[in-house]
Amino acid sequence: MLDYISGRIVELTPTRIVIDNQGLGYSLEVSLQTYEALEGKKESTIYIQSQINQRDGTQVDYGFAGKEERELFRLITGVSGMGASSARMILSSLTSEELRQAIISENVSALKAVKGIGLKSAQRMILELKDKIVKGDGSGSDVLFASESNAAADEASSALQMLGFAKPNINKAIQAILKANPKATVEQIIKSALQML
Repeated sequence: MLDYISGRIVELTPTRIVIDNQGLGYSLEVSLQTYEALEGKKESTIYIQSQINQRDGTQVDYGFAGKEERELFRLITGVSGMGASSARMILSSLTSEELRQAIISENVSALKAVKGIGLKSAQRMILELKDKIVKGDGSGSDVLFASESNAAADEASSALQMLGFAKPNINKAIQAILKANPKATVEQIIKSALQML
C-alpha cells in the first residue's frame, strides 16, 4: 500500500489531482482543503489513503496535502455509517481545525451544515470521535492547541505528564484553561490544571 507520493503536479481540480512520479501518473481524489493547499504549486508530496468502494469493490485512492488531514479522514471513516465520500465532503467544508473544534465543543450545528450530514450522523461523530481527538488522534498535542497559538501549553503538558498525569486528562484540562485564558503562562496553566486533575 502506498503511504505517500512525491512528484510534479500534472493536473489539479477541486476534487482530483494527477501527480507524475518518474513518468507514471497517479490519480487521487482530493478534498477542497487539499486543493487549496496545493493550488499554485508545481510539485508536492501527497499522503495517500486507499479505500475499497462498498458498492462495486473497486479501490479508490484519496490524497491529502498533510498527514493531519489524512488522519482525520481515517477517524471519520472509522465512524459507523460514515464512508469515504462523506469524509471528503466534511474535509471540503471544514478545515481540520474547525472540524476538531466542532467535535470537541460538541457543535452539532457546524457538522450538520455539511451537505449530507444529518443530526444522527453529527451526533454519532461527536460521540465516537470526541475522546480520540482530545487524546490527540488526528493531530499532535501541538496542533490541538494551535488555535490558541500557545507554546506554553506544550511545556505545561510535558510537565504534567512528568508528574504522572494521563495525557487525555491533561489535554482536557489545558483546553478548558486556554478557553478561559488564552494568554495563560506555563505556571498559570500548571497551577490551574493541578486543581482540576
